[in-house]
Parts: sequence; C-alpha cells; structure tokens
Amino acid sequence: MSRPEGADAFGTARLTRRVLDAWTASPARFREDANAEEDFAVGGYRDRLVVELAQNAADAAARAGVPGRLRLTLRDGVLAAANTGAPLDAAGVESLSTLRASAKRDVAAVGRFGVGFAAVLAVSDEPAVVGRGGGVRWSLAEARELAAGTGALAEELRRREGHVPLLRLPLAAEGTAPEGYDTVVILPLRDAAATDLVERLLAGIDAALLLTLPGLAEVVVEGEAGTRTLRRRVEGPYTVVEDSRDGDSRWRTVVRGGEVDAGLLADRPVEERLRPRWSVTWAVPVDGEGAPVRPVTEAVVHAPTPSDEPLGVPALLIASFPLDTARRHVAPGALTDFVVARAAEAYAELLGEWRPVGAGLIDLVPGPLGKGELDGALRAAVLELLPRTAFLPRAVEGEEFSGPLRPREAEVVEGAGAETVRVLAEVLPCLLPAGLERRVELRTLGVARVPLTEAVDRLAGIEREPDWWRRLYDSLAGVDPDRLSGLPVPLADGRTTIGPRQVLVGAAGAGERLALLARLGLKVAHPAASHPLLEKLGALPASPRAVLTTPQVRAAVAASLDDEVWDEEALSAEELAEVVLTLVAEAGLEPGDEPWLGALALTDEEGELTAAGELVVPGSAFAGVMRPDELLCVDGELAERWGERVLAGCGALASFALVRAGDVVLDPDELEPREGDFAEPDDAGLLDAVDVWCEDVLDRLPESVVPPVATEIVAVRDLELVDEERWPQALALLSRPPLRDALTQRVRVLLPDGTSESVRPYTAWWLRGHPVLGGRRPAGLRAEGGDPLLVGLYEGADAAGFDDEQVLRALGVRTSVAALLDEPGGAAELLDRLADPERPVSAGQLHGLYGALAELEPEGVTLPEELRAVVDGEVRVVDAGRAVVADAPDLLPLAGGLPLLPVDPRRAAELAELLQVRRLSEAVTTGVAGEGVPHPVPEAVRALLGPAAPESYREYEELLVGGVEVDWHRAADGVLHAATLEGVAAGLAWAAGQWPRRFEVAALLEDPSRTGELARDRWFD
Repeated sequence: MSRPEGADAFGTARLTRRVLDAWTASPARFREDANAEEDFAVGGYRDRLVVELAQNAADAAARAGVPGRLRLTLRDGVLAAANTGAPLDAAGVESLSTLRASAKRDVAAVGRFGVGFAAVLAVSDEPAVVGRGGGVRWSLAEARELAAGTGALAEELRRREGHVPLLRLPLAAEGTAPEGYDTVVILPLRDAAATDLVERLLAGIDAALLLTLPGLAEVVVEGEAGTRTLRRRVEGPYTVVEDSRDGDSRWRTVVRGGEVDAGLLADRPVEERLRPRWSVTWAVPVDGEGAPVRPVTEAVVHAPTPSDEPLGVPALLIASFPLDTARRHVAPGALTDFVVARAAEAYAELLGEWRPVGAGLIDLVPGPLGKGELDGALRAAVLELLPRTAFLPRAVEGEEFSGPLRPREAEVVEGAGAETVRVLAEVLPCLLPAGLERRVELRTLGVARVPLTEAVDRLAGIEREPDWWRRLYDSLAGVDPDRLSGLPVPLADGRTTIGPRQVLVGAAGAGERLALLARLGLKVAHPAASHPLLEKLGALPASPRAVLTTPQVRAAVAASLDDEVWDEEALSAEELAEVVLTLVAEAGLEPGDEPWLGALALTDEEGELTAAGELVVPGSAFAGVMRPDELLCVDGELAERWGERVLAGCGALASFALVRAGDVVLDPDELEPREGDFAEPDDAGLLDAVDVWCEDVLDRLPESVVPPVATEIVAVRDLELVDEERWPQALALLSRPPLRDALTQRVRVLLPDGTSESVRPYTAWWLRGHPVLGGRRPAGLRAEGGDPLLVGLYEGADAAGFDDEQVLRALGVRTSVAALLDEPGGAAELLDRLADPERPVSAGQLHGLYGALAELEPEGVTLPEELRAVVDGEVRVVDAGRAVVADAPDLLPLAGGLPLLPVDPRRAAELAELLQVRRLSEAVTTGVAGEGVPHPVPEAVRALLGPAAPESYREYEELLVGGVEVDWHRAADGVLHAATLEGVAAGLAWAAGQWPRRFEVAALLEDPSRTGELARDRWFD
C-alpha cells in the first residue's frame, strides 16, 4: 500500500504546528516528549504490538456496539491491521499524537492510558492509520526535517542523532480501510529484525488473546504461510475459541465486575478515578465433558492485557489491576488488594459452580508458595476461600447425599482401594474417591486424612444389609489383616458384632437352626455376608466340627445336666441335644474325637436325663460285653433315630471309651478313682484302681522326693464293668484301634533327675491282674501253640481269638522266649521259673533257653542263686556257684558229676560271663598221657571240612586225659589226640568248626571210596 497523501481531514497540520511551537518555546518539552516516546517504544511496549493493535480493535468495536473483527496481514515487509468498529476521528488522531491522554476516558475500554499505540514504533518508522473518513500518518524522516526547521532544536537533534518523537507530529494521509473493515493500521516494517519480531508475535497469537479481549469475535492472520482464523463464541458457561491452526479449545469462564469505592482510588491518577469500575475474568481450558485439561502454567496476569506479573494459579486471569507507570507490573495498594480479593472470590465461585464435579478440579488448587508478591497474595486469598467451597467430588453420589464436598468437611481414606472407598462412601458420605491420598493439593486445603483402620472403626453401630457387608469384605481382600481387627460382622440373628474373631462363617442350615446357635451365644455370621476375608481375620469356618468345639457349645454341654431353671434365651436339654447330635452327625465324629461330649445330657431308657458318657448304645458291641444292669442305655427312640455312630461320637458307649490325660503327676493320693466329670475328659481319676497302678509304677522306678510325671496317659475306662463270661469279645474289642494303643504303647515317665523311663500302660496293667483270659489272669500264661521252649515253664492259655502277638504280650501272655527277654524284667522272670523244680524242663529246652539268655547284656540281668542244669544226664536245679558251662564236647567225660549248662559252644563264653559261672574247660584237668602216633588227615576229609581242618592228628591205643579214658581230645595247643575212628572224626569236625559233619568224616575215614556219594548228598544241605 502506497503512502496516502491528500486532504487534512483531521487537522493534523494544526496539531503538528502546535507541537513545533511548543518545542521551539521550550526545548525541554521536546526532550520530555522524546524521552517518553522512547521509553514506551523500546521499553514497556517493545513486544506488545499485536496485543495493542487487538486492544484498539476491541475498543473500536465496543464503541460502535458491533462484534470486533481484526485482520492482521503481513506481506512484502508491511503489517496491516484492519478492524471493525468506530472509525477514526479527530479526537482519536489527537489521542494517537499525544502521550498519556487517551480519547477513551469517558467510555468503557481496554485501552485507557493513551500510550499503547507507541508499540508500533518498535517495528516501524512510518506508521499510518486510515479509516473511511480519512487518515493520519507519521514519518521519522519528515518529523526530523520539521524539527530541524525550527532552529531551536538543532543542538538537541544532534545529541539524539536525529531522533525525534514522531508520534507528536501527525501528518495527513489518504486512503480507506479494506472491504468489510472500518479502520486499518499500516506499518511498513523497519528492517529484518522488525520483520522477525512481527512474525514471532503473529505466530504466538492463541486463544488467550480472544479471552482477554471479549470485544473481539474474530482474528484473522494472513502471511506467506497462509491464512489462520480464530473465532470466539459463548456456549453457556463455556467460551469456545475456534482456531484453524491449533484446533478448537473450550474454556470455562467466570466473569465478575462492579463499581469501585472511591476511597480505593484515592492514590490513583485522575483519569483512573474517572472510571471507577473493576472486572475479573478467570478462564480454564476444558475437554468435551467439561473437565479441566492442561491447566495453565507459566502464565502471567492480564490487566487486562499481559503484564510481567507471574501467575501460579492454574488458570488464565484477566483483571482490572492498577498498573505502574511502565504498564508492566501491578501497582501495590488498596485497589490491588481489593481486586485480589474479588479475583479470589470469583475463582472460588468458578470451582464451586463447576459441573460436572470430578477429581480433575483438584488440579486447579494452587500451591501455597507464590511466584511473586501478587501471585502469593492471590494464592493466599484463594486458599482461604476454597476450604469452604464445595467443589470436591464425592466417592459416590446417593439419594441422601449428593453434590460436591467442601474440603473442610471432606475426608480421604488412606490405604484403601477404589472399591473399598466406594462401598464405605455409602455410609461415610464425606469420602473423596480413592487414589487422592498423595495429592499435595488436599494437604494444602486441609482435607482430613482418615487411616483405613479408623474408617473401619467408624462402621461400628451402622446397620446395613448383609450383602453390603460382603461387598465391603470383598473390596478389603488384599488389606493387611492388622488394620481390620475392628471390622464389624453382621450375624445371622440380626445383631452386628465388632471384630471377626470367634465369629463362625459359612454356617449352613435353616434359619431355625441358626437361631438355636445364636441362643447358645454363638456369633454366626449372616450367610449372605460370609466371605473368606473373615476367616483370614480370625473368624472360624463354620464347619460342623468348628461349631461343635466353640467355647459356648462346650459350656452348654458341660452344664446340660445342671438343675438350674433354663431361662427363655437358653436352650432346653432336648434342644441342645438336637443341635449337638446334628453337628456330630455332620462332622462325622468318631468315638473319642471330642471326649468332653460325654457330658451331654441325653434321655436314657428310663426317660431321665443322663450324661452321654454314662449311657450305652443299645445293641452295640459294648452293650454285648458289659454286665447286665450295670449302666443305663440310651432311650430306644433316640438310638433308633441317630444310630450308633452318632451317639458313640457324642460319648455314648458303643465300645470302650478312652481317657487321655497329659502331664500326670504320679502321686497315688492325687489319682484316686472318682466319679467322672465329662466336662473334663482328661481326668485319670475316671479309671478303676488307677491309684494302685500308680503305686506299682513307682515301685519300679528309683525313689525320689519329687514325684515323676507321665507325659501322657491313654487308657481304657470301664474295664471293671465287663461280664466275666464276655471277656473274649471284650478282648477282641480292645485289640482294635484306637483302643489297641492304650494296651500296647508304653507310658513315658519323666524322672526328677531329667531322665525318663517307660512303664507298662494302665490298660495292660489292669488286664494282667484280672481273670480275663479263660477265667485266668494273663500274666504267667503262654500262648498255646507258641514257642515250645516255654512249655512247662508257663501254663498254656487258649488264645485262638488272638493272632496279634503284641496284644498278647501286652496282656502278659508269653508268646516266645525272645519276646519274654525283650520285656523289662523278662530275664529275671525266666531264670526264676527255671529255678522252680516244679516246672518241668527238658535238656533240649534248657539248651535253647540258655542260648537265648547268652545274647543278653550282663548288666541287664540279675544273677540268680539257683540254676537249672544237667547233672549226669538228668535236669536238676542246682546252686548257681557249682554250675559250669559245657563249652567243649571232648570234656564231657571229664565233668565227673558237675552241673552242666548246655549252650551253643559259640555262646558259651557269653553265657558264663552273663551268669558269672565257670566254663567246663576251666573246671577240669586236661593233661594227655603218652605221645601217640602222628597221622596225616586224608585229603578227602580236608576237602570236606575246608581249610580250617587240621593237617594231622595223633593216634593212641588208649587215650588218657586227666587220668580218664576218652575217645578224643583237642589240646590247648591245637593238637588233636584220638583213640578211635569215631574220635578222630569228631575231633577233626570240632577242630574245623564243622561239628555236624563228624558222621560224614567217620564215613570217609572208614571208606574213602564214598567221597563222590557224600559230595552228592551235600547238594541238599
């Protein structure tokens, strides 16, 4: 566009002449104007060109009452800013050509200081403004010529290198605004740097420009890269900025304004006091759902155009703050404080009226530390109001509680998941959604932080449906159990208890049954609320056995025979029996699993209540072995209904009952038999003659002042009630598990010195001392068909019903010599019986018995005074000191009436050591008379006897050893002496350790040709 020239429509010549005259009259005025213009051009307004052009366009549109439109065109080094609105007039030209004298003093306008147009001087030396009624221009070169023509300013021009305040010297311009616009500002750009600055400023235009200047509805930017259009429209609480380059953006805004009290303007310039209005606008970008996005950061306060005041509040603020003379910073004072307060109120209103309410609003809470004095004041004012402003989201919305929460009433649960918080919020309506615990904004607002443990404690007394509690438990599944100890649990009877411990969960059955359990004092969780979490927290799975073994049921069973009158809440004996028998049936209890159940009151055959442990199940095995009329039976109808297994599991006697007691002090005075107390089933006093057993045990243990302690006693009770004719059947019962262990397992006893011993169990002790085996006491009997070595020493007993050797041994029945000797005191018993001349024993038995005894350790055997021995071929009882062990067959002719103890020669030394007697080889003289004739042992014999066979022997016509004629003798030096063929054979076999081969050796010595025959016979050895 060429420089417009022509008629002076706005009297610019007059304005210019007046300024030149003033400068001529006072060069200091020239300096003042030049300094002021330079300050604004290169200082305060150096980068505000686009903002000032847009501000003027918005003011022009406001004066004309039309939507403001601005077109910024950059082509060929010229920036043209065309706008709609009130056209340029003489007053406007005069305002542009002065400093600090705005023509907008009496109208509501953004520009109000009269200095904004100076921003054009940052990029152009020849600006112009053209409207439909004329125009005005300025030129640095022409202004310099005009100033130089006065003559009075020469020195000052020299000092300023030719620079003059050109905006004070307007010139007439011709031309008109582009089609569709009313005014255009034309700026030929000074140089490349000016062009770069303009391009940067145009590229930096964003939605904030239209939000700051609500009078502008459209901004069009044209350049080499194309055309960009920004438009502004209002949709309810939102302002939408359409941007052809960056896309549309939505902003939630709040606009507030009003009159300013005159007192607040006392320290402001006169022209500001003439416009006593304040205004505040907040704008926050939102998404399509209305939630805040991309909170504004690195922002500045707009007053109303951008200032240099940093703003840390996450929103765009446009407010009528008073500015300092540089128009860059807010001027401190009462007015600023007033606008700060109004801005804070507007911000609180913005958040309080925001819909929809969401967690994103927390992003709009400023931090407590400001970026500057003004920002700090704004933050403090906002944070003072926000705690009382309802804008925080509830965890859940309900019919009773809806709408946002005030921070001062809101709470955030620490350590809870989202689902937990949602469930809790149904009864704690002030809870914020989960996941906000770490938000520093909530700490800034003073939102209360509630530990999950405290939130759980608050649930005490709250009434909710069971399914609500189950939802809560489900949400707490992964929480540390220590934080949930006070968790309420709804019970089946309608009550709620605090803490899951001792609560039964998963109880099945009809409501009537659950009601009965509740009347017993049991805490049974409502089935609809049962959850695995409760078990993790200490609740008990409501299996039949778990219910049965609760303290409440045990106490009720123990008291079921009390004569006290049942109150309305307590169960009757019949009701209790019904519940307990049902649980026993469902639990599948075996007899003795829960011995305390023996105290349960059941109806007996006479219609009276009796402890189950004192009743017999009709038709049971125990009923078949007990004496008639000794014990009452369970009521027949009851027995038929529940059956033997259930009644026995409940303690009724279908078989023998066990008593178990731990750490029993073995003091006969403390173990006297007494009436059974089935609430205490571990009472050893339930056993017949248990004190006598204790005395017997103590007799077998070392004496001590402090009584020993049995670690555990397991015994069968009621043995004294068995019919004498039914002991075979009774013993058959006792030989089966679990009764068998009470019979066969020895009892471990701890002695005061820290050692321990094992003693005979009570059950075995009792049976041994009573005629339970064919009318005789088992101790001292032997099993018929058992070990033949015991024949004659023990009376035989028919044990046809027993094939369990361990049970027979426990009863005291001797089944074998090995079993006898394995039992404590068994060797002494055997030796004692051997010393009884009334008990017949053969030499063969004696040989076997002494062989078994020889295997024992000497320290475990008490030496007898008499022994059974063979004297001259006859078995007799002799004095132990005379007896000798027959340790070699060649010495028997030398015995001369000595009592011999027959034994396997390999055990002779051990037996002599065990019984402390001599061996025959030590008791006789063995000197050999004569030399004899040496003979080699035939090779066939050596092959038969092996390498241990002697190589030679000495033959005698008559062999005398110790003066006694013998067939053979093996001397101490190993030489074999023999007088007969049989003697040679016996001697060679004995020397080779092949005594059973002596007859084969004799056959070979007599007929060497039988070698092959005998070798074949050995195939079958």
